[in-house]
Amino acid sequence: MSKKNWASHRQAKDEKMQRVAPLLEGKFAKTSDVVKILERLLNSGDKVVLEGDNQKQASFLSKALASVDPEKVHDLHMIMSSISRPEHLDIFEDGIASKMDFSFAGPQSTRVSQMIADGSLKIGDIHTYLELYARLFIDLIPNVVLVAADKADKDGNLYTGYNTEETPVIVESAAFKDGIVIVQTNEVVDKLPRVDIPGDWVDVVIPADEPYQLEPLFTRDPQHITETQILMGMLAIRGIYEKHKVQSVNHGVGYNTAAIELLLPTYGEQLGLKGKIVPNWEINPTPTLIPAIESGWVQSVHSFGGEVGMEKYIAARPDVFFVGKDGTMRSNRAFGQMAGQYALDMFVGSTLQIDKYGNSSTVTEGRLSGFGGAPNMGSNPTGRRHSTPAWQSLKPDDNPLGKGQKLVVQMVETYGANKRPVFVDKLDAVEVRKEAKLANVPIMIYSEDTTHIVTEEGIAYLYKTSSMAERQAAIAAIAGVTPLGMTSDTATLNDLRNRGIVALPEDLGVRRTDAKRSLLAAQNMSDLIEWSKGLYNPPAKFRSWS
Repeated sequence: MSKKNWASHRQAKDEKMQRVAPLLEGKFAKTSDVVKILERLLNSGDKVVLEGDNQKQASFLSKALASVDPEKVHDLHMIMSSISRPEHLDIFEDGIASKMDFSFAGPQSTRVSQMIADGSLKIGDIHTYLELYARLFIDLIPNVVLVAADKADKDGNLYTGYNTEETPVIVESAAFKDGIVIVQTNEVVDKLPRVDIPGDWVDVVIPADEPYQLEPLFTRDPQHITETQILMGMLAIRGIYEKHKVQSVNHGVGYNTAAIELLLPTYGEQLGLKGKIVPNWEINPTPTLIPAIESGWVQSVHSFGGEVGMEKYIAARPDVFFVGKDGTMRSNRAFGQMAGQYALDMFVGSTLQIDKYGNSSTVTEGRLSGFGGAPNMGSNPTGRRHSTPAWQSLKPDDNPLGKGQKLVVQMVETYGANKRPVFVDKLDAVEVRKEAKLANVPIMIYSEDTTHIVTEEGIAYLYKTSSMAERQAAIAAIAGVTPLGMTSDTATLNDLRNRGIVALPEDLGVRRTDAKRSLLAAQNMSDLIEWSKGLYNPPAKFRSWS
């Protein structure tokens, strides 16, 4: 009986590393040798993680991967949290890769849809971020990971700084299961500000020819916030934040939530809510939160990633942000998703479509954008056991074994920027499932998890409904002049209002005429700089004021 080799994976890794030994000095390779390195370390069919969340991109390595010879490397199974750059899809057209498991594809969503239709891209599954990270340790264990760092020292220790983001979880999944860890670094230094990834976890370090790509994803210019969005922000503060005494929150990306952030020091102050709501946040260091921080509304902010231009401001506010002894923020996308799912009172986000039942999706006809982290934030985690007043406020009165629920809020204008109704009879995602050959309809947030919907018409308190018919009626009541909204009638609306299932602005004491831009704590980017005492440095593309 032959003796079993219990270290075959380790042996295979050692054999791979021998292929590149002549090209390495210790752990380091020359910038010019990056394509050779990849061609020797990648086997056709390998599972490969390419770091590329919705902000930080291992762009030097992604361009190099698109340059390998498809005769030498082909049919890779790519695992990416975000499909963000053109070469992320070029590799499929060239045959270098054939299958993709991912979370988000906002910048490339239209092309993803087209490539699925023509058969050049096969989708494994669309995931939430946390779900994708989890599978790296179960059934998507990577053979090779490609990640980005700010700095590396001579021993291969890495500093990832403000934008640590998803680097640790990706690296760990490979480093402890005989995968190969390849790192692009902006520079090599003698001493790091701090060690974020130990060199023992790293196999190859390649100095990049330019810094990794970084997107200011959460930056919103206040000058683009409309009076409709201000009205919706006032409704949300009065009818949800105050009503439920919300202490911890995550805001999605968008002008609706930016309006809320800029209304806290003004409208929130008028309502006497300072010190009573939202001291704790799980959110990127969004610049529109600066006035609320400076006004004393915010006690703590933990972030998924950094935000370009906020570095000096964060370093000067360590009581609020998670800042190391070196003076720079530490972000962690996996921990942020976990906190968003289990530790928050409330998630407030937006979407592209909501059906008559309350299911929502950002997957629409001709656009497969995926989910990102919204389903983690926007779900009611049944494993949660700790209670807070906001969570408890949704507990049913008639069930002795009942429990509370996370507040999951969708804020949408009844018609989107494309002038199409947000409220629809059937989600486009139903047909997309068939086209993409997915097992399930790609719904972002399910009706059962959605507790509130806010539009310019009012608020639907869906958690108060007792039947699907009543839920549909509540949604229609605040759906405006969309086809769904036109099914509502005055008698039903008044009944829902009387029972507190729907609230219009006048029911909440909100005057539509008060929803003026003058109510925002900052009118433009210049105001945000002034609030920050000159510490905020907006990216160039936002410096357009006169």
